[in-house]
Amino acid sequence: MAMTGTARVWISVTAVLTGLATVGLVLVAVFADPDSTGRTVGLVGAVVTMASLLVSVIALFRTTGGGSAASGRRVRGGRRSVVAGGNITGTAIGDNSKVTGPHAAPRSTASRRNADDVRAGRDGIAAGGDITDSALGDGSER
Repeated sequence: MAMTGTARVWISVTAVLTGLATVGLVLVAVFADPDSTGRTVGLVGAVVTMASLLVSVIALFRTTGGGSAASGRRVRGGRRSVVAGGNITGTAIGDNSKVTGPHAAPRSTASRRNADDVRAGRDGIAAGGDITDSALGDGSER
């Protein structure tokens, strides 16, 4: 999976903050009395635990399926199936299928925000968007 620029920035910020917190805790352990050190370490541990819980819950509810990165949907297909997370346009699918002639003028369609999974069973064809201007099936022509 490719990492975005925003993810790299957050990883760098987290690494720097973790390093600074570690140095700070070591300094407290070396220069403060044991009672203050224990309270400081306990408080930092509680804060880090709550932050970890928050990140875990956010990661749990994010939709990051293995399909299209833009839609967040999962795309799955059975044996010999054709599945697309978006539109299928101007294609010939199947043995001896062909698309002939000019393509039809594109239609303007409303942008879809649906993140439903797209699935096709054995020998099936499925798309998360529209299937237009295509020849589907063995020996078909458009």
